[in-house]
Amino acid sequence: MEYINKYVEENKDRFLEELFGLIRIPSISSIAAHKPDMYKAAGYWKKTLLEAGADKAEVFETAGNPVTYGEKIIDPALPTVLVYGHMDVMPVDPIDLWDTPPFEPQVRDGKIYARGADDDKGQGMMHAKAFELMVKTNTLPCNVKFMIEGEEEIGSPNLGKWCEQNKEMLKADIILVSDTSMLGADIPSITTGLRGLSYWQVEVTGPNRDLHSGIFGGAVANPINVLCSMIDQMVDADGKVTIPGFYDTVQEVSAEERALLGKAPFNEEKYKKALGVDELKGEKGFSTSEHTGIRPSFDVCGIWGGYTGEGAKTVLPSKAFAKISSRLVPDQDHEKIAVLFKDHFESIAPKSVKVEVTYLHGGPAYVCPIDIPAYQAAEKAYTDTFGNRPVPVRSGGSIPIISTFEKVLGIKTVLMGFGLESDAIHSPNENYPLEQFYKGIKTIPLFYKYFAEMSK
Repeated sequence: MEYINKYVEENKDRFLEELFGLIRIPSISSIAAHKPDMYKAAGYWKKTLLEAGADKAEVFETAGNPVTYGEKIIDPALPTVLVYGHMDVMPVDPIDLWDTPPFEPQVRDGKIYARGADDDKGQGMMHAKAFELMVKTNTLPCNVKFMIEGEEEIGSPNLGKWCEQNKEMLKADIILVSDTSMLGADIPSITTGLRGLSYWQVEVTGPNRDLHSGIFGGAVANPINVLCSMIDQMVDADGKVTIPGFYDTVQEVSAEERALLGKAPFNEEKYKKALGVDELKGEKGFSTSEHTGIRPSFDVCGIWGGYTGEGAKTVLPSKAFAKISSRLVPDQDHEKIAVLFKDHFESIAPKSVKVEVTYLHGGPAYVCPIDIPAYQAAEKAYTDTFGNRPVPVRSGGSIPIISTFEKVLGIKTVLMGFGLESDAIHSPNENYPLEQFYKGIKTIPLFYKYFAEMSK
């Protein structure tokens, strides 16, 4: 569509600067000191939507961080698309591994480097600019609603209740999200499944104070040693999680679907090289793509205790801590898994320590049918922009609120992501290629066009 390319080309520098303004707000939801920044980001989104052409936009309070809502209703008889995104970002630690300050966006080698460049400020801003394009060129074919939340990176603990309270306002035919990735810059793909999540923090306590490791070492249990031993017992030599009952409800994928998923391009050597590893690990009997798409997993996300400063300190610590997550697949209940892990982990603790497990957050897995009009509209839109038909893939990541949307609002979600594996989301030097940002803005209006046509 020539008018789409023309509008993007004429406005691309402004689009980028408006994205940079959002990125400069350090809206880290997991750190209480950044609460004021969540409101700055919410206000920025309100201004962005109004300037793009929304009839109204408002910042709503929740029990936690705010939600920005906006809408443009051109005809109640037409279909409605509800766009979801999030304004919050992950912490930036370890800060010394960033090449440039994480909240001072820079463009290097055709990529935006900053926290939130991809996840999800860059991908979210694509929708605001695509919406603006359609409004300003008078080509918007259906109604649009925006819901931008501030707690996705901490599990969206308050958005489900907010959706329940605002069900009438949020009525729509489909939810559209860009918070996932493609297989490659020239290999478009649509995420048809997301793994669920359970996330815990564990605390192991030994002696009632830190001890001298020379005087007490070998006689008193070291909580860090014990914690490491307990964690080591959670996955066996075949890569299977050892929690009793963990696999009881795992949805087994048919041989036919496994064959279809196996057609997605994947080069294991390039994969290892990109990650800087010599060998891959995973559950026996499944491919790497299946490990991250259709099978559950168990990982330690952080571990600490004792002395970690410069130089030596001969200490036997009183406490050790870890943050642990498990990615889940369809039919695994994240709340049941949370209890199973707690019960099992506490049961294997030796009497020399005390163990406390705290469940932090989680959510169920999600699967999108590929035969609904919205998926088919997305498929056509990608094909037009990238010249290739997108491959359906199941992502290893989790967006817990997506399943909540279906449960509370009764609406399916289509995941039109434009990120790349190399974007380093959640890591130092997160980045987003300019080409992906602009191609996203060009692809999204085509989704609206085809979705409106298919919904008649």
